[in-house]
Amino acid sequence: MSSVRVYSAGIVGLDANIVDVEVDSTPGLHFFNIVGLPDKSVEESKDRIASAIRNCGFGTPSQKNRRVIVNLAPADMKKEGSAYDLPIAVGYLLSTDQVKFNPQGIIFLGELSLDGSIRRVNGVLPTVFAASKTGFKEVILPRENISEAQIVKNIRITGVSSLKEATEHLDKSVVQPQAEPLDFESFVSKHESGDGLTFDSIKGQESAKRALIIAASGGHNILMSGPPGSGKTLLARSLTSILPPMDFEESIEVTKIYSVCGLTQDKPLLVARPFRNPHHTISPVAIVGGGNVPKPGEISLAHRGILFLDEIPEFPRGVLESLRQPIENGDIVISRAAYNVKFPCKFMLVGAMNPCPCGNNGDISRECLCSPAMIAKYRSRLSGPLLDRIDIQINVPRETFDKIHGNFSGITAEKAKNMVLNVRKIQSERFKNATLKTNSEMGPKEIPNYCNLTAEALNLLRKADETFGLSARSQHKIMKLARTIADLEAVEKVELPHVAEAINLRVIAES
Repeated sequence: MSSVRVYSAGIVGLDANIVDVEVDSTPGLHFFNIVGLPDKSVEESKDRIASAIRNCGFGTPSQKNRRVIVNLAPADMKKEGSAYDLPIAVGYLLSTDQVKFNPQGIIFLGELSLDGSIRRVNGVLPTVFAASKTGFKEVILPRENISEAQIVKNIRITGVSSLKEATEHLDKSVVQPQAEPLDFESFVSKHESGDGLTFDSIKGQESAKRALIIAASGGHNILMSGPPGSGKTLLARSLTSILPPMDFEESIEVTKIYSVCGLTQDKPLLVARPFRNPHHTISPVAIVGGGNVPKPGEISLAHRGILFLDEIPEFPRGVLESLRQPIENGDIVISRAAYNVKFPCKFMLVGAMNPCPCGNNGDISRECLCSPAMIAKYRSRLSGPLLDRIDIQINVPRETFDKIHGNFSGITAEKAKNMVLNVRKIQSERFKNATLKTNSEMGPKEIPNYCNLTAEALNLLRKADETFGLSARSQHKIMKLARTIADLEAVEKVELPHVAEAINLRVIAES
């Protein structure tokens, strides 16, 4: 058998495409070449594969005087990464009759070491999903990747630790056991965890906590402004403790993103909502994604979770402005000459900033040293269009000594989480026939159907428009906020107090 075909997969965006690995081996002067638009890591695999084959006791192309051509099809798709090592090696052994098996219905993934052992690779979860959907029966992959692949049912998952082990399994001399499918409910109950920071860790700041509960309940973006040390960062980090756990669909979405980026860290499924906190020196490509072969950025890594921008005015203008379209649409399209990739990015944007360069503007206990021009310049780093997309904008003043060190009892973390869970259940029932999950995701079509304002509430919104000159987007943001506040009280109609609180949360009070 001189020409054979085995199967692997390549990642484009968050999806896997099946790749035919065609190996043609004929007698002649030693020659080993890989075609089909491979990148440098694939081209360099020739030496790794040859050493792995030799160290596993098989004959290499040079030993057998073979001309070997490997074609990775389709040829117009860029092939990158080391996952093609195993299928190329298996294809060569099959083409030279050193192993015998039927390659139909099997996907191969794995990076080979020089000694023939197999290392973990990225993008296993989307690959196994693609294999299951296209009718493949088995995926042979590195043993280290088994846990990640166990999420997918109705397909055999076989983990191997070496090329020798893989060939023994294929010729049925030593059959490897099949990995058991993962049970989502039992896994979540064992692996739910957080960093331990909750509302109970923060003394005072009850109004800010109320705003965070509303934000978490409806998935609203929030911007906190206040002097240094007022607790803005702690409040942001505690937000994850009151968010509801992800359902199976959300966990799969998030895990696929992290799998492609190689960030699953041996976790078969990510169940804790992401909390991403990039430094202000980040580039636009790193925040939204991109590259020659597009990869997800921070906004996609924060999908279904929180993107926290601390000291948000310090971020480059280009980075902040690049967030405008993803915030509005919930996804980002990265276009390149050969690719057009869409990444999901439905995240909560949480920003924190000082009111001025010195941080003391509006603080009754400290003097502000900034001129009005300096303050205006500092605040202008956040453009009007970006601020218009942030639902909640609040001041977080410095807390008093008595509240920090006293026995003041405010809202507990458990009560806050239960409030959020109850509102999320209401929204789940409301949007059961739609693709939405939270009030913040409603668009112009859904707002008239679900944000039922009373006559008094609508009149108040009209007066707010006359006073503040609200844009249509701001009016919709207020209506969605008011809808969430009404859900916290479990009432169907959006009434005057709900709209009043929403308006109050919408605009940072000028000092």
